[in-house]
Amino acid sequence: MTVIRKATLEDVQALAPLFDAYRVFYEKASDVNAAATFLRDRLEHNEAHIFVAEVDGALVGFTLLYPLFSSTRMKRLWLLNDLYVQSEFRGQGHSIALIDAAKSLATATGAAGLMLETAKSNEIGNQLYPKTGFVCDDEHNYYSWDT
Repeated sequence: MTVIRKATLEDVQALAPLFDAYRVFYEKASDVNAAATFLRDRLEHNEAHIFVAEVDGALVGFTLLYPLFSSTRMKRLWLLNDLYVQSEFRGQGHSIALIDAAKSLATATGAAGLMLETAKSNEIGNQLYPKTGFVCDDEHNYYSWDT
């Protein structure tokens, strides 16, 4: 049975390898210790909400959300920044359940909604997100600036 719940500090060690695998998917160097530190810092400073999917006591996936604000809407927005499910657990509804938890957070906090970004090459995500009600924004440009 799958349980979707909010992550706690006690989950960091079990969550770090999943977070690391997610980063490796996006071609970042593996560093489980740094992943654990990053997650712990987000939770300790209340800078993010992390939901986990748990099957038979083991973490198999997560979604990580950051708070943003929309000036034009004068409301909070949530950035669904990360979503990952271990490959052997994909196709079983865990991603949809994690997205549903994110939607519930948005509703409970009176947010204007959720936003996310994914690589054009992420075929699974680009099929999943429209299936769960997300609309691809083709009308705006996305820009970034790196230090």
